[in-house]
Amino acid sequence: MPHTTSPRSAPLHADDWRICVAPMMDWTDRHCRYFHRLLSPRARLYTEMVTSAALVRGKQLRLLEHSQQEHPLALQLGGSDPRELAQAARLGAEAGYDEINLNVGCPSDRVQSGRFGACLMREPALVGDCVKAMRDAVNVPVTVKCRIGVDDQDDYAGLQHFTELMLEAGVEVLAVHARKAWLQGLSPKENREIPPLDYERVYRLKCEFPQLVVVINGGITTVEHVQEHLARLDGVMLGRAAYHDPYLLAQIEAALYGEPQPPREDVLCRMRPYVEAELARGTALKHISRHLLGLYQGEPGARAFRRTISEGAHLPGAGWALLEQAAAPRSVAA
Repeated sequence: MPHTTSPRSAPLHADDWRICVAPMMDWTDRHCRYFHRLLSPRARLYTEMVTSAALVRGKQLRLLEHSQQEHPLALQLGGSDPRELAQAARLGAEAGYDEINLNVGCPSDRVQSGRFGACLMREPALVGDCVKAMRDAVNVPVTVKCRIGVDDQDDYAGLQHFTELMLEAGVEVLAVHARKAWLQGLSPKENREIPPLDYERVYRLKCEFPQLVVVINGGITTVEHVQEHLARLDGVMLGRAAYHDPYLLAQIEAALYGEPQPPREDVLCRMRPYVEAELARGTALKHISRHLLGLYQGEPGARAFRRTISEGAHLPGAGWALLEQAAAPRSVAA
């Protein structure tokens, strides 16, 4: 039965967004998220973007699959139809997600052709309508992930106006990628690297809208970067750094919460029940192991670890023994 409980009954806690792992297409699937959870008990994890059309019109509810161990967990939706997004948000909440996030930051051509992602920053009133509809449909937080601007919209006033409309719509958490997006002329990869970072613009946003939980994203690669941003903002969202060097998540937990860092070998061993259960379900090892390749990033033997997995995971019958084999000879420098 649909549940329309707006405003939400539970209070929001800014600390819940202190550390987040960004939604990343083709990367943050359920296998990746399970692995990241072992490294960081407190991080807020995000799904890959799921389009509202896939859930509502395509009935692809398999896209909502996740394990209970992944929580706190947010579902990121892409779309621009308020009614359809409300239905998709409801499906996500009923599937157990702790947050529904609207993508207003992806610059890919495919996303633009569907009239969602970063191009929606040009239509803040429509985004507000989408948020209102989603909030009316669920009793979990509805949040927005955006850029600081798009194309020639490169002044603080545009971001300020966008934020004002988000607040009017009921948004309490805004994740801001501190780069603008070029909708024409740059690939999604280039849009993550070429437009310059402007952290000061995000800091100013927090100062002018102190009631808003502001999470910063973009170019954050070290524990020191995280600590610097948290001195001025409510949360930090890591993207590629958390994927390519996942042990960074454990290092952040240690720095912020005093948690002892688990040995990498222990983290890998704790993946074994999950891997074996997934293999028994028919999941190929390569779909899980690709997310583990960076576990020993910067450590002796890291290259050999990656090579053993990359060369063997796709072979018929590949299983847990391959991961043990990959980790065994790490005392030999790659």
